[in-house]
Amino acid sequence: MDFAYSEKVNDLRQRVSAFMKASVYPNQAMYVEQIASSGNPHHHAEIVDELKAKARAAGLWNLFLPDKEHGMGLTNLEYAPLAEIMGRVPWSSEIFNCAAPDTGNMEILAQFGTPEQKQRWLQPLLEGEIRSAFSMTEPDVASSDATNIQLTITREGDQYVLNGRKWWSSGAARERCKILIVMGKTDPSADRHHQQSMVLVPKSTAGVTVVRNLTVMGYVDNESHCEVTFDNVRVPVSNLLGEEGGGFAIAQARLGPGRIHHCMRSIGAAQYALELMCQRAASRIAFGKPLSEQGMVQDWIAMSKVEIEQARLLTLQAAWTIDTKGKKAAQDEIAMIKIVAPALHTNVVDRAIQLFGGAGVSGDYPLAEMWAHGRTMHIVDGPDEVHKRSLAKSVIRQLNL
Repeated sequence: MDFAYSEKVNDLRQRVSAFMKASVYPNQAMYVEQIASSGNPHHHAEIVDELKAKARAAGLWNLFLPDKEHGMGLTNLEYAPLAEIMGRVPWSSEIFNCAAPDTGNMEILAQFGTPEQKQRWLQPLLEGEIRSAFSMTEPDVASSDATNIQLTITREGDQYVLNGRKWWSSGAARERCKILIVMGKTDPSADRHHQQSMVLVPKSTAGVTVVRNLTVMGYVDNESHCEVTFDNVRVPVSNLLGEEGGGFAIAQARLGPGRIHHCMRSIGAAQYALELMCQRAASRIAFGKPLSEQGMVQDWIAMSKVEIEQARLLTLQAAWTIDTKGKKAAQDEIAMIKIVAPALHTNVVDRAIQLFGGAGVSGDYPLAEMWAHGRTMHIVDGPDEVHKRSLAKSVIRQLNL
């Protein structure tokens, strides 16, 4: 088990870091200003397109895809440290065309899409011309168990008819969002893991309504997280992704690598928060000496560093296991990182907020919004409790108890 970065990865780490330093960090205020001045909280900031063109010209594009036909051919282990760097600024992933939910949607389109589906939807996503959404979670059922979903997908001749309600469909309010991948039930009489299917639904289809954006801890996310209704929505049968009854399996294939991406971005956010904490501690005087010399603050800094390194190593192990043994063999490692990384994210950012005092909960610094995003990580892609349940059952099974 070797997690040492190869020469290729070290080169990419240096290039991505240099790009962030030269083009992303200095433009954070402009990004916020362009969205605010547009009057639309989901406005696509012009600076993003400028930086996307630069990133693509620099060869820093579609880094996440292990498929050499469509991406750079990086393994999960190779991509993990790059996702960490991008995670330092939440919107920077889009610059490299590595933003969720597009990454997961591109992965399953590449893996399960027909040639026609790839040409119509995957290619413009790979080019960064459009955005997409993934509609699985529903407000009326416990969606932590994806077999509960109730949206119906009924076949009528050469069409599927969709009826139901989704929410937390991230990106659906964005103007560039053109396609929704929707999970629903095609056969309620089948066994519980084969009732579901996934269907490609253009957002402009009659009967698709983006009802509202959901705030996150009071924040209106530029990406948007939407409630979407489907009222007798009709799409061709050819819009089926994969096979009928294969929706649950596709969802699991999508979530494995996606969880690693989320966790590495959380590690990047925590590392950024630690750096801000250290800078603040060194520059502020309280009770006659810098905060950095206060024992409690030193404890916060030390524990944050320890937790970041632990989470990073565990996440790299999960990435290595997927690469060498496959997603199924990595189930325990994926569960562990999905438990550890959200806790790391919120713990470290919370310490930084406490050290910043009133400034930490203000909008003058990114910490409050970072914490809000970190808190959602305890829920998205499966809540902590589901991963703990899965891991505990596996441990007991392995001990033959």
